[in-house]
Amino acid sequence: MREPVDGVSVLIDAKRLRDRIESLAREIEMVYDGLDLHLICVLKGATFFMVDLARALRCPVSLDFIGVSSYGGGARSSGIVRITKDLDISIEGRDVLIVEDIVDTGLTLAHMRELLMTREPRSLRVCALLDKREARLSSVPIDFVGFTIPNSFVVGYGLDYTERYRELPYVGVLEPSRYQGESSR
Repeated sequence: MREPVDGVSVLIDAKRLRDRIESLAREIEMVYDGLDLHLICVLKGATFFMVDLARALRCPVSLDFIGVSSYGGGARSSGIVRITKDLDISIEGRDVLIVEDIVDTGLTLAHMRELLMTREPRSLRVCALLDKREARLSSVPIDFVGFTIPNSFVVGYGLDYTERYRELPYVGVLEPSRYQGESSR
């Protein structure tokens, strides 16, 4: 197992991540029993999670990616949501599961759900690895949640700070001194 990185304390270790992703897959299969499932990964942070989730699912899945930004490279959301990469596959009439790394304010997810609903999927649900309920500003439904976490800035397992720490095999809390006093994500 990889040692913790200086300035990052482990919040959820690799084994807990694997175990919870397996149980999430079983929960998702119960809802989508017998249906083809279209997973939409929210880039870049949810990539590791979506890959592991897709492997754990025992139902037919297809994959697509959407890029959405509201952080602009910092630790605090700008409040402005931009689509940086749109879907490649039509979701009309499909059962769609948005795979998100973390939901904090909920503003980005609410905007993305609204956009995707205009494309007329048969169903649209959300699976988030991490739910930071304390930070919520928008009441957005999350159908499947991996972990509820405190209002700390987290990195690892796909989550980053200025494109660093994504490769860590665990979710960790980044020391505030590492993000120069910006607000927590």
